Amino acid sequence: MAYSESEALRALKGLSDPLTGKDLVTAGLLNALQFENGVVRAVLQIDPSHADKYEALQRATQKALASVNGVETASVILSAHKSAPKVGGRKRPQPHAARRPEGYQGDSKVARVIAVSSAKGGVGKSTMAVNLAVALAKSGQKIGLLDADIHGPSVPMLLGLAGERAKTEEVEGRRLISPKIAFGLKAMSIGFLTDDDGPVVWRGPMVQGAISRMIWDVNWGTLDTLIIDMPPGTGDAQLGLAQDIKPAGAIIVSTPQDLALLDARKGVRMFEKVGIPVLGLIENMAVFTCPDCGSQHHIFGTGGAKRDAEKLGISYIGAAPLTLPIRESGDAGKPIAQGNSEEAKIFDALAKAAFN
Repeated sequence: MAYSESEALRALKGLSDPLTGKDLVTAGLLNALQFENGVVRAVLQIDPSHADKYEALQRATQKALASVNGVETASVILSAHKSAPKVGGRKRPQPHAARRPEGYQGDSKVARVIAVSSAKGGVGKSTMAVNLAVALAKSGQKIGLLDADIHGPSVPMLLGLAGERAKTEEVEGRRLISPKIAFGLKAMSIGFLTDDDGPVVWRGPMVQGAISRMIWDVNWGTLDTLIIDMPPGTGDAQLGLAQDIKPAGAIIVSTPQDLALLDARKGVRMFEKVGIPVLGLIENMAVFTCPDCGSQHHIFGTGGAKRDAEKLGISYIGAAPLTLPIRESGDAGKPIAQGNSEEAKIFDALAKAAFN
């Protein structure tokens, strides 16, 4: 028999909200229900402070939907993000503003939020964000680092925190997530909330909900600056974050390569359209110095980022080289900015120029 949405809803009405005792649909937990090519996907809107109480309901919901005629696979996600209910149809969900939770806000004592963005993957944005954050913390500032790349979080590895799991704590009447501490800074990543090798296959609204939660529902405490390591691209996550959080500024990271600079220009225009000042552009992997002979090689071209910054009317903050120690330190989870090497001094200077 063919799939019937009415049958699916009847199956869900047989399940109860563990907090209210009402059936799942009447309680308003069902935030989305979609069917396509044998796969039914459901999103349950829950209070994140009671997430542990809904794990059994998540499994039961998945089992109930899997038993519906025409369903080959059922997927159920718990989300703290509130969006307009969507039942049926195949239209792609559109990005929209997330809703702040009531009560104490985890970011209430954060002086400013700065986004580090690239619009293109593979240019070393996360390595740059981590080392800038470590350099600022080393200078005595109170720094937080949010890994907003839901699909490919890398901050846990770069900070030597791979495999760590976040805990929660009671703060002024709310249950908040405790950030991890490393190299003098506070860090949060979806990697602390999911299995290491488990892919996060979420779509736009759910991605934005997770990013917002890691800002509002994390106990950041008092910070001079919260740095957001943005995901690559200029899509839902970037636009939604710009709407919900409104960072005080953005830093663009690019290599000198024309292809990377093309996307960097898109990133600059995106931030301009949403009213977020671009603080400047950092050129990564600008030059490679041969460790054997000392000769320099501009593998990705030369001067392109500085020229683009001038054309776009934004500041050229500086450049970081492509070196083996930077790569090795990242793989080892020991950011090179923590030390006193020549590379560390470069990140110290970039951090001072970008954030002061």
